[in-house]
This record gives sequence, structure tokens and C-alpha cells, in this order.
Amino acid sequence: MKSYISKIKGLQEAKNTREEVRTSGGKVVFTNGCFDLLHPGHTRYLQLSRQLGDHLIVAVNSDRSVRAIKGPKRPVYEEQVRAELVASLQFVDTVVIFDEDNPFRVIEYLLPDILVKGGDWLEKDIIGSDVVRAAGGEVKTIAFVKGFSTSGTIAKILALCSQEAVRE
Repeated sequence: MKSYISKIKGLQEAKNTREEVRTSGGKVVFTNGCFDLLHPGHTRYLQLSRQLGDHLIVAVNSDRSVRAIKGPKRPVYEEQVRAELVASLQFVDTVVIFDEDNPFRVIEYLLPDILVKGGDWLEKDIIGSDVVRAAGGEVKTIAFVKGFSTSGTIAKILALCSQEAVRE
């Protein structure tokens, strides 16, 4: 059995994989995110994304990129840990880490057949949607799973810790 760690690839290797999938008649699906503190909202979203095609590539924001987007106290987990957690999911085929503030360069390089984002994004605002459509691809949104978010989880943990401190 192949280790899920082998799913974590560099950009060129991911592009080679994309070409292999296409050559065999398959469709490549792409999505991205921070995936800090993996939760059911993430897993449901990724599973639904994979069902749209034959091979799911997930681009995970680097630590620097997460800090630029979420602030100096994030990420909770380092990029390699987050990439490993995402790669461990059976419905994720390839994981790449990217260092930019947005995934445009990765999307432009890989040119997936289907670009996916959560339903909290308007399709017209999805980064890379223009290049994917121009190359003949599709852009899809998947309904946002309510009740799950990394920020909400962190807030809940901090509240629980505060309550515990008051008891002591």
C-alpha cells in the first residue's frame, strides 16, 4: 500500500500527474485552502469536490500565506502537517503547498478541468475562474457546510479554556 505522504508533490510533479490523468481520459478537479484544524466542513467539501471528476488536486496555503490571509496567530498547524492531514483523506489524490497569497499562479500552471470553491464564494469572484474557463474548463461551487469553521473551533477552545481558568 502506497503511503499517503507520497500524495504531497511539487508543482511540476502535480502537473505531470494532471497530464497523465487527462491522457487516460480523466478529469482533474482542483481546489485550495488553508485547511488549518481539519474539520467535517473540510472533509465533506473535499469529498464532494472529488466526486466531480477523476483526480482531486488540493493546494494548501503555506504558513506565510496563511498568516497573510488569517493574521499573525495562524496557522495552528505548520504547512507540512496540514498537507499531511489533507493527503491522508482517501478522496484526495494530490496535495501541493503554495506560498502566494492566492492560488492564481498554481491554477494557471495546472489548468484543471474543474475548479471548485465553497458556496461562500460568488462564482465571478473565484480566483482563476477566468483562466480555467478560457482553457475550456468548468467552475463549480459547493454549498458551505454550516456549523464548522476553523475560526469558530478556535473561539470555542478559547472559551472553554477561559471557563476552566475561572473554575481553578
